[in-house]
Amino acid sequence: MAENTSRATAAVSDGPSAPSPYHLAVVVPVYNEEDNVAPLIGEIESALNGVCAFQIVYVDDGSADGTARTLSEQARRLDNLTVMRHRACCGQSAAVATGVAAAQATIIATLDGDGQNDPNDIPNLLKVLESDDAPDTLLVAGWRAKRKDTWSKRMQSKIANAVRARLLKDDTPDTGCGLKVFTRTAFLDMPRFDHMHRFLPALMIRRGGRVRSIEVNHRPRERGQSKYGLWGRLKVGIIDIFGVNWLIRRGSRPVIEKIEGPRP
Repeated sequence: MAENTSRATAAVSDGPSAPSPYHLAVVVPVYNEEDNVAPLIGEIESALNGVCAFQIVYVDDGSADGTARTLSEQARRLDNLTVMRHRACCGQSAAVATGVAAAQATIIATLDGDGQNDPNDIPNLLKVLESDDAPDTLLVAGWRAKRKDTWSKRMQSKIANAVRARLLKDDTPDTGCGLKVFTRTAFLDMPRFDHMHRFLPALMIRRGGRVRSIEVNHRPRERGQSKYGLWGRLKVGIIDIFGVNWLIRRGSRPVIEKIEGPRP
C-alpha cells in the first residue's frame, strides 16, 4: 500500500501532469468496511473490464478495523488500485475530495463502500455523461427508486429529500445515492465543506450545470454495519441544507467575453 499511497500523494499535490492511461476513476470512501473491500473491488473490475481503462481509488477514512490491511493486500494484486488513508476519520465528504484529487482520470464515478450500490450501473451512467454535448456541466446521479433499506432509513431519506427539494430546488429525487458520475474538473470547481457529497446536484446547478437522475439497482447491506443513526444524520442534514441554500443565494456565474491580448 505504501507504493500506491506515494503515487496518490503526488496526484493530490500536483494533479495529473501527463496524459493519463485512465479514462475513468472510481472513487470509493470507506470507514470500517474490511469485509466489503475485496468483494466490491471484484465487482468493480467485473463491471468495467472491457468498458474503458479505469482506475480504482479507495480512501480509508481512519478505519479502526482491518480495512487498511485488506486494502494493502488488494493493492499488491492490482496495478490500477490507488489507496489513500486519512490518519483520523474526517468524514465521507473529505474522503471523496481526497479520492477525486488523487484520481488520474478526467471522469469520476463515486460509489459507497458498503456494497449497497451496484457497480454494474456505472457503465450506464458513464454513457449518459459521455453522450452529452457539455459533460463538464452535467452530473449524472443514481436514483434508488426501489431502496433495500430499513423502514427508518427510508423514512429519514423521505423527510430529508422533501425538505431539500423545497429549499434547494435541485431537481433530484435521491441526492443521497452514493453512485454519481461527473468530470473531475466540475468537482474541483465546487466549494468544499463537510457533508458536501450529499449536495453535489445542488452544487452542480449552482455552477451553472445540470443534473440527470438515472434509476439504479440498490442492494441490502450484507456485511458490516451502518455508520449513521437516524436522528443525528437527519438533524445534521437539515442544518446543512440551510448552509447550501446560503451558498446558492450568494453564488454568481459571470458571463465572460474573450478579448484579444497583446500581440508579439
